[in-house]
Amino acid sequence: MVKSMTGYGRAEKTVEGCTITVELRSVNNRYLDCNVRIPRLYLFAEDAIKTRVQHTISRGKVDVFVTLDNAGGTRTKVSVNKPVADSYYAALQELIETYNLGSSKDISVALLSRFPDVLLSQEEEQDVEQMAQNICAVVDMALADFDQMRTREGERMKADVLSRAALIEQKVALVEERSPQTVSEYRAKLEARMNEVLANTQIDPARILTEAAIFADKVAVDEETVRLRSHISQLREMLENGGAVGRKLDFLIQEFNREANTIGSKCSDIEIARHVVDVKAEIEKIREQIQNIE
Repeated sequence: MVKSMTGYGRAEKTVEGCTITVELRSVNNRYLDCNVRIPRLYLFAEDAIKTRVQHTISRGKVDVFVTLDNAGGTRTKVSVNKPVADSYYAALQELIETYNLGSSKDISVALLSRFPDVLLSQEEEQDVEQMAQNICAVVDMALADFDQMRTREGERMKADVLSRAALIEQKVALVEERSPQTVSEYRAKLEARMNEVLANTQIDPARILTEAAIFADKVAVDEETVRLRSHISQLREMLENGGAVGRKLDFLIQEFNREANTIGSKCSDIEIARHVVDVKAEIEKIREQIQNIE
């Protein structure tokens, strides 16, 4: 299917207390240009994100915004400093025995834990690979949302281009219908003019036929209209096959314009000239549309 180069996608997910939000925006560009904006602490995931984008998008300037909210997501590991705890316990036991203050049962966990450095707390080291996977999972969700929008827009552009191609085809048919008539009209005018100039002198019919044949050869647009029809057929085929066809369509529309210009330069007939102007107007509108196709 045909996809637009412009789009927007967003996804959010909370993983192990960390809320990951990913937003994607894209505009037209000749090639793929991906920029990832992510907090410095998580730069290790940048290459993986770009790889994900490259698998989904072939053309366009893409900005990826990644934000992470760690509220409630910081893991703290608490451990017992056994040597220090042993020292405090021994000291308390000695006080009990020396001053006959009671028994060892009076030494509680609550009492020991209040002493400095008995309990140690530290943040757990981040699992870089797992975090990168978590971020990329949300990137995939945002890309799916982004791709849906591009597909919808692409289908609208496809319908518009096909409708304009049909109009061009109609105009080509009118040119093909009118072209032989211009030769007949030229022959009639030529014969009338020669009769007027030569008056009573007999006109050689062969001469008139020769002049008409020369004129017909000059204004013949059969080759151009046949090529235009072929280009229209190619255009439809490309749009139906889908994929990243934007650049191919851009080259093809140049051929459309070339054939239309040739027809316009060959024909001096006013009616044909009007049809050519209409054809070129539709070609230009198609060109504007395909600038947005991936």
